[in-house]
Amino acid sequence: MCVWLVTHNSFPFLTFLKPAAAVALLTYLQIKFSQTWIDSLGLHRLEDFGRKLASRKTLAVFLVGLTVLAIRSAVIPVSGIPLPEFHDEFSYLLAADTFAHGRLTNPPHPMWTHFETYHVIGRPTYMSMYPPGQGLILALGQVAGNPWLGQLLAAALMCAAICWMLQGWIPPRWALLGGILSVARLGLLSYFTNGYWCACLPAVGGALVVGALPRIQRHTRRRDAAIMALGLFILANTRPYEGFLLSLGAAIALFVWMFRKQSPPRRIALSKIILPLVLALIPLAAWSAYYNYRVTGDPFRMAYTINRDTYAMGRYFIWQSPAPQKTYAHLRMRLKYEQELQDAQQYHTVPGFLHSIRRKLFDFCQTYLILPLPFVLIALPCAARDRRLRAPWMIAAIFGIGLMVVVWFLPHYFAPATALLFLILMQCIRHLRQFRWRKHPVGQAFVRAVCVIYIGTVVLRIGLAVAHIHPEREWQHGDMQRASIAQQLNALPGEHVVLVSYSPDFSPDREWVYNRSDIDASKIIWARDMGPEKNHELLAYYPARQFWQVHADSSAPHPQPYRELSAASLK
Repeated sequence: MCVWLVTHNSFPFLTFLKPAAAVALLTYLQIKFSQTWIDSLGLHRLEDFGRKLASRKTLAVFLVGLTVLAIRSAVIPVSGIPLPEFHDEFSYLLAADTFAHGRLTNPPHPMWTHFETYHVIGRPTYMSMYPPGQGLILALGQVAGNPWLGQLLAAALMCAAICWMLQGWIPPRWALLGGILSVARLGLLSYFTNGYWCACLPAVGGALVVGALPRIQRHTRRRDAAIMALGLFILANTRPYEGFLLSLGAAIALFVWMFRKQSPPRRIALSKIILPLVLALIPLAAWSAYYNYRVTGDPFRMAYTINRDTYAMGRYFIWQSPAPQKTYAHLRMRLKYEQELQDAQQYHTVPGFLHSIRRKLFDFCQTYLILPLPFVLIALPCAARDRRLRAPWMIAAIFGIGLMVVVWFLPHYFAPATALLFLILMQCIRHLRQFRWRKHPVGQAFVRAVCVIYIGTVVLRIGLAVAHIHPEREWQHGDMQRASIAQQLNALPGEHVVLVSYSPDFSPDREWVYNRSDIDASKIIWARDMGPEKNHELLAYYPARQFWQVHADSSAPHPQPYRELSAASLK
């Protein structure tokens, strides 16, 4: 996959060549100097310690999660707390603020058109359009002091869940290595952790579902069925479509196992697996239906559906026709959804489809397959023939096909299958390690080289950032300009309204009009500049507030006092 991207100029060739040369050199040095060189580095002692730790499975899972918390917390003085930047993040933070104040949703605001924005519904209630899972974990962080603390906890749970899932499929020492590799990238340096996107929680849900599968097949325990039900609930309340794809594959694998000759009697499977699974899902599903009812008035209609029906013209799936033309109160929103429509129409053409698939693969590799880790995929043909992993391969195939028929893709859409990816990578590493050439353990040396360089690069990047030698790009997150304006106004007495205007070519991904759950109680309210006549009704609604005007696309945006036109000019 990555070789295909390189040959098609998706990224500079040197980006691929340098890690390849480093792995080749380190592999050669291990073979050339053999035991003496390896002993001097202490690799054998480190591997022996890893085996002993991995044999204590619960402790290994706990330490993987604790590593994320400890390392990422330790660099907060250098990195700071990430700031939100994109639509989705602000929408999730709205849900978090709502839950943190003990509400499931918020009443509609009478001036809602002035606060209209992306990924938020204003009617029948004021709430994020997304399922509640991400908002709940961020709300936990907000209660503890900052919403990002909830995201950090979710990242730790993700890496721990990946290690736990791998323990169900492969030997413990390889599961521990997979957990460590997930920490090195996703847990520390990716936007999964350093932002407010819904990425870590669906990865937790997917790991619980796929990790429960082999345990159910081996032990037929009710607790494993309950764990699978919890994973299904997390998926349904974070990324429902992708969660459905993964759950469909797991369900097929489960039912195939139930009807095999080697499986326990069907009566036992029904009483110990299916019945506990259903009983655990009923109250969880009832809660989800109640949440939908409170937000939309319909237990079977999500806020997501209302938002897309209200604004979107482009559809998500390749077989869907465009939605009817919509009416928008704001030019900026119309331009955004017209661009979505163009993207969807382009996806229906063969060149557009191929270009989109290539783009999806590139974005996927940029997030999940950071060099030199993809080099282990040379053993993919061997891993694919492994009979023990037929079920994971089947689940991965269903998941991949399901993503191909979706027009848009961001790397965290793949999040429910994150643990599956690490399972495939670890299986490739296991096969590679057995390879010998002229009695030399070339595979073992190659695997060591890849892992040492992969983890070492992360350690080096963190160390350099802590030493202030250069900033760590993944930590420089957030809309600093918007945050700076909010800081200025928070320092002033009184309450404020910021009227935001944009030029037509200002990036629609950088939206400033987002508010807290209780708009009227907020010290700073962000609203759209709708022109003097429309702005007048907002001024009349907030007579005691100071109004400011900001042009978001200026080189150094700063708030200026807003001067209302005279009453005569408004008549």
